[in-house]
Amino acid sequence: MAMSTLILLAYLLAAVLFILGLKGLTHPRTAVRGNLLGATGMLLAVVATLVHQEVVSYQLILVGIVIGAAAGTLLALKIQMTAMPQMVALLNGFGGGASVLVAGAELVRRSPPAWSNQAVAVTASGLIGAVTFWGSLVAFGKLQELGFFRRPLEYPFRQPGNALLALAAVALAAWGAAAPQSPALYLALVLVASILGLTLVNPIGGADMPVVIALLNSYSGLAAAATGFVLGNTVLIISGALVGASGLILTSIMCRAMNRSLAHVLFGVLGPAEEGATADETYGGRIKATTAEEVAMLYDGARRAVIVPGYGMAVAQAQHAVRELAETLQSRGIEVEFGIHPVAGRMPGHMNVLLAEAEVSYEQLKEMDQINPTFPQTDVVLVIGANDVVNPVARTDPSSPIAGMPILDVDKARTVVVIKRSLSPGFAGIPNPLFAADNCLMYFGDGKKAVLDLVAALKEQ
Repeated sequence: MAMSTLILLAYLLAAVLFILGLKGLTHPRTAVRGNLLGATGMLLAVVATLVHQEVVSYQLILVGIVIGAAAGTLLALKIQMTAMPQMVALLNGFGGGASVLVAGAELVRRSPPAWSNQAVAVTASGLIGAVTFWGSLVAFGKLQELGFFRRPLEYPFRQPGNALLALAAVALAAWGAAAPQSPALYLALVLVASILGLTLVNPIGGADMPVVIALLNSYSGLAAAATGFVLGNTVLIISGALVGASGLILTSIMCRAMNRSLAHVLFGVLGPAEEGATADETYGGRIKATTAEEVAMLYDGARRAVIVPGYGMAVAQAQHAVRELAETLQSRGIEVEFGIHPVAGRMPGHMNVLLAEAEVSYEQLKEMDQINPTFPQTDVVLVIGANDVVNPVARTDPSSPIAGMPILDVDKARTVVVIKRSLSPGFAGIPNPLFAADNCLMYFGDGKKAVLDLVAALKEQ
């Protein structure tokens, strides 16, 4: 059998492993196996690609492996679990940046014919890759809450400006495909697309970052698929298409969860910016603080309890303490479930990952549509570090940045206990009237310590 046939078969097997890996990642019980299948497919694809190339500088590849492994190891050791969304944003950006560089290098090396598949693919890689790279850097800045990115940069005619930039980028891409021998056109395309990436993500609020991360993930996959056409690499086309499609599907799911249209995400117009009520107006001395002992007494006679995790739980690394609390309540005959909002945290599935790490039973994790009808029959809801996803303003104030966003209806439970360090607002930057509601108690403190103190109080009863 010819070597070229073996390589194609290896690519086919790698593609099958990618698909099986994605299938495995859809459920916690099969996630580890899915991850291994995907990694095996990638190893097979890399080996086949190295064998496939007629002229390969293995010395340069080895240098790249060493540098990449060193950077990856350093990031893996330094990055905390709470910073994984930032890491995901950076990885999306790196994928886009790599597509820009590879496509540019192939343009200089081969000078493809006008309007050929390769010429069109080069311009697509440059356009999508540059938007992905710079948009991901802005997303990273927002997630990291860096000073410059904390609030969107306001300037007049923002949306018309984005539309003009998009038209200019498409025009340059078409011109570049018609005259692919001009590196200057490619550089101009990358420059305009880079500005577009900055201006598209800039106006999007921090509360919408999970949607943006999913969208940028899709962009990075599309850029990789386009680069696959540039290189004539089948497995890169397939893997890029899989990432692009799955990212787009996830974006659509997240948009429905946020009650946003995909068009609004694409054009960076998420959420109105009108001023709402201030913290003083919202709280006005109506906050009722509580203690671990008082909360423990609330569980006396309770039959049903719900725990709602948020980003504060991740920051406090309280997921293991939360599992211990759930087990303690269950030992007292209380039914315990977890209410999971699709965009709780800073990336899709953030809370699911943390609770799975703590070995919380997957059957206890209930999605928003499942858990919301049960809140009126719930005795105690414990909210740990969540803010925007339980803010009733989303239902009542059409001028709010989170107006219309589906939320967890915890305010309909008999008693709500909120664990937070302070009354500081969530990522959307608005106060939460739930904290001042008649059926709400504020349990101030570090999330992990507060939960452990509550567990100790329960065991002393």
